[in-house]
Amino acid sequence: MSDTLLIALYAFAGAAVTGVVGAGVLRLIRRRSLTASLAVVAAVGIVAMLAGTLAVAWAMFLSPHDLSVVTTVVAMAAVVSLVTALLLGRWVVARSRELADAARSFADGRFSAPHGPATAELEAVSRELAATSARLAESRERERTLERSRRELVAWISHDLRTPLAGLRAMAEALEDGVAADPYRYLRQMRTEVDRLNGMVGDLFELSRIHAGTLPLTPSRISLYDLIGDALAGADPLAHEHGVRLVGARVEPVPVEVDAKEMSRVLGNLLVNAIRRTPADGTVAVAAERSPEGVVLSVTDGCGGIPESDLARVFDTGWRGTHARTPPAGAGLGLAIVRGIVEAHQGRATVRNIPGGCRFEVVLPAAPS
Repeated sequence: MSDTLLIALYAFAGAAVTGVVGAGVLRLIRRRSLTASLAVVAAVGIVAMLAGTLAVAWAMFLSPHDLSVVTTVVAMAAVVSLVTALLLGRWVVARSRELADAARSFADGRFSAPHGPATAELEAVSRELAATSARLAESRERERTLERSRRELVAWISHDLRTPLAGLRAMAEALEDGVAADPYRYLRQMRTEVDRLNGMVGDLFELSRIHAGTLPLTPSRISLYDLIGDALAGADPLAHEHGVRLVGARVEPVPVEVDAKEMSRVLGNLLVNAIRRTPADGTVAVAAERSPEGVVLSVTDGCGGIPESDLARVFDTGWRGTHARTPPAGAGLGLAIVRGIVEAHQGRATVRNIPGGCRFEVVLPAAPS
């Protein structure tokens, strides 16, 4: 066996023993500060070199003078390495503590990443914490908005239920006491109020299924031309009653894969909302056309526009605008149902102001050809 191979074996044996001992020490202090771990790692490297040198010297490959020189060099390297490791460890620990202090404000949505240089790993953790804090803040804001909408909805539903129920009770008592001058008129009015209450209950049930993610959809390939034609025909009596013109402009026979019943409800809600907000002699226009994003279905009214501060809340549950408590405004569920149904079809619903009114747009994925 050559001298070089023997030296390598002795050096490896001495370094291996040191490495095993160092691994054991690291395991024992794994819950201690990072500074201690870095010091142990630096010490393992130096002691491994020294152990290999001593093993070689023990095998008589080095003279006493050479051994003294090598030991001195290794000792100086050990001092420098340990000091460097301690300084690096203290710096990393300081950065970690700054990150921990910043993380204490994480739950409050006030997380602010510590300034100053840091390791790539700590910088990545800081960025992730900042991004997660921002998402949590947005989630809390959405939750507060939904809670505010729910409170408004309960208040408005209670208000809207009280009036028809009081009327039904009064008419029922008049019929029961035989003091109704025109019993048939009372019965017709009661039927109207019951239909209105039934519609409100139906809207609440539909919205609850949307929020629960249990809205059943049965998509089929249909033409928007036919869908809009049916919706216009259904809304025509209400438009005639309000003196509003319905116009189907630029309606392309674009095929889509949607649940015809639910999408008819979307169109119906948009048309009813537009007709009720448009003054007499105004116009409500419906259009459908292709776009790079898919298929765009729009309903344009003459409501005069929506305040910019309210545009973001138009599709919120219970929102009814400035005329919120007038009976024709309904329970404020129609547009929330529109958004829920459209999003269930992987689309989106938006609104924007135009001269003289506003334009509601529903973007749906185009049907595969």
